[in-house]
Amino acid sequence: MANSPDGEAAPATPSRDGGRTHVEVALRSFGVPNSVAHEFDFWDGSYEGRRLFSELLGTFFLVLVAVGGGMVNARFGGDAVPYGARVVSPALMVAAIILFMGAVSGAHLNPAVSVAFALRGDFPWKRVPAYIVAQFVGAGLATLLLVALIGKQGSAGLTLPGSGISGTTAMLWEIVLTTGLVSVILGTASGAQQIGPFAALGVGSYIALAGLWGSAVSGASMNPARSLGPALVLNDWTAWWAYLVGPTAGAVVAVGLAYVLRGRGGGRSGMSAAQGTLGVEWRTGTQPRAEAQDPGSRGH
Repeated sequence: MANSPDGEAAPATPSRDGGRTHVEVALRSFGVPNSVAHEFDFWDGSYEGRRLFSELLGTFFLVLVAVGGGMVNARFGGDAVPYGARVVSPALMVAAIILFMGAVSGAHLNPAVSVAFALRGDFPWKRVPAYIVAQFVGAGLATLLLVALIGKQGSAGLTLPGSGISGTTAMLWEIVLTTGLVSVILGTASGAQQIGPFAALGVGSYIALAGLWGSAVSGASMNPARSLGPALVLNDWTAWWAYLVGPTAGAVVAVGLAYVLRGRGGGRSGMSAAQGTLGVEWRTGTQPRAEAQDPGSRGH
């Protein structure tokens, strides 16, 4: 250690490489590199606009398929769109949306899912209203486009109770179906499974199966935006309350089941699935962080 001209020892100065190593270790102790700078990017307005557009666009595509199947079938008659296709096509669309946009917004596409993620502690409550508005706008725009292109086809495309089914029965049916759907979503989003993009297969499969056996009773909506958005555009409010209360209550039940099965939420995996990874794992106009590109770098 060198002495200063006045005889006092000069303070030790760490090398540039050594200092950088200490900083990297310190940052990793917060969970992820750059977490100090970007931990709150979820609340960055420049990112939130992208997320809300993602929810609007995703719900638009979902409702375009879900409502369009019934309207096209009514317009052309017969089996232009077979029953099985009308049931399964929304499930395939949801799976596709999760795969291509889930990292941006979490791909909720459903007010009941947004509420469930917030109750679970994986999603901030203050962002829920804007997500729900975006979902309803997407649903309304999809229905308006269908009406503009092929015309209004009576009640075709709406989710309505089946023949001889009361609104109360439809609501209870929706509670059961939505409990299963949200349980699948919360389960595949948790750290216990760590299945990542393969969650799309689980969620899409459940929607298809629930529709195949449940749509004749209630329409198997499981989604207030999918039901009430078209109801607003087509001005048909038959049993509308069943498709608001049913999915919402089912989401609450599913959150309770998730607590029993896995305890409290709020883990990093659940938050990433619910909120997307834009601004944390990756940023627009940049490459993913080095750790994500090279999994072997973790812990070095």
